[in-house]
Amino acid sequence: MEFNANRVDGANAVITATVTKETIETNLDKVAKEAAKTMNVQGFRKGKVPVAVVKQRYADKLREDAEADALRKVLNNGLKELSIANEDLIGEPNISKFDKKEDGSIDVEILVATKPTIDLGDYKSLLPAIVEKEIDVKEIDARLEEISKSSAPLEKITKKRAAKDGDHSVIDFEGFVDGVAFEGGKAEKYPLLIGSGSFIPGFEEQVIGMKYEEQKDIIVTFPESYQAKNLAGKEATFKVTLHEIQEKVAAELNDEFAQKILPGEENVTIDTLREKIKEQMKAESMGKYYREELKPEYLETLVKEIEFALPNSVVDQEINYALNNKVRTMTEDEIKALQEDPSKVEEIRNELKEDAVNSVKATFIIDALAKAENVQVSDQEVMQVLYYEAMQMGQNPQEVVKQYQEAGYLPAIKMSMIEEKVISKLLDEKLGK
Repeated sequence: MEFNANRVDGANAVITATVTKETIETNLDKVAKEAAKTMNVQGFRKGKVPVAVVKQRYADKLREDAEADALRKVLNNGLKELSIANEDLIGEPNISKFDKKEDGSIDVEILVATKPTIDLGDYKSLLPAIVEKEIDVKEIDARLEEISKSSAPLEKITKKRAAKDGDHSVIDFEGFVDGVAFEGGKAEKYPLLIGSGSFIPGFEEQVIGMKYEEQKDIIVTFPESYQAKNLAGKEATFKVTLHEIQEKVAAELNDEFAQKILPGEENVTIDTLREKIKEQMKAESMGKYYREELKPEYLETLVKEIEFALPNSVVDQEINYALNNKVRTMTEDEIKALQEDPSKVEEIRNELKEDAVNSVKATFIIDALAKAENVQVSDQEVMQVLYYEAMQMGQNPQEVVKQYQEAGYLPAIKMSMIEEKVISKLLDEKLGK
């Protein structure tokens, strides 16, 4: 058997071989004998089926198995010769050539992708300059006012005026369709935040301008998608009475207020609260600074400065992913043009290649950085983040996780968290934290 195994570069290898007819026939005899031991064939006892009968009945399947066995041996021998361990492989080896010759031999070519070897060099010296963010006194005061207002109870306004957008109102209402009151359409002293969008479209807008104890007929149309099918798409009249308008009155910013906000701490003053708010705002500001400015800048520098070979199959996958996303945004005419002219597809792939290469390169660099810095993200941490975000959005956490799992997004989410963690660690170290 002719055989050759070569490294193309640090992340790709090619294994070629010519599998002889004799090798295939030997394999065929072997798999037929193994099959004969367990096969049930009418007229023969189990384990006593003649090999010739097995070959005759299952010729095509047995030949496929024989050829597959030969391919496995070619691959294993190639990996052994190249000193490539199975754990170093990325994805499944790609059989790029499988040509059956007239003499019964088969020309085989197998493309192998491996984890690249990355020399990070002095990666810490490539970190961007960091400007520590300072928080202005006015920003702290504004945040204090927000906290004070949000924590304050609603109170009836003393000066009576017309309702406006953003007001907390208290109303009575009763709804009618074709002059008949419908179930669930009545309430008394109902708290309505005008502009919240919690009512049927058009309802809250008509409350604007109403005065204390004013009665008004508000006419709206239920959406076609309304959950109560008996009301969907129908016009309704609501008899509405505005009783009062409420607002939150900010508390006085003093030590007593600070103690309410920080109940678990001792000797709390308003200055204590100011300092804590300053720390929080600084952390928020630096986090945003890291995410939006420093991290992209650092990654761009690493991708530019660190050279290493990339697995061709992974780059191709990234290009295909980007291509599919682009096609989804195309019109039917544009898609038809691509189908009629394959060269246009290749043009788009070439346009997408640079970004795909940089994206794949960045992923491998982050992985190498995480190993160098001993940064890890557990599956439990990923779940915690997903659960928290789902609950923040008012969604079922289990359903959200299931959707991500089915879509195959969890590895990407984990890598994103690792990226955030390792780069933040390096930036913090540079700041001396």
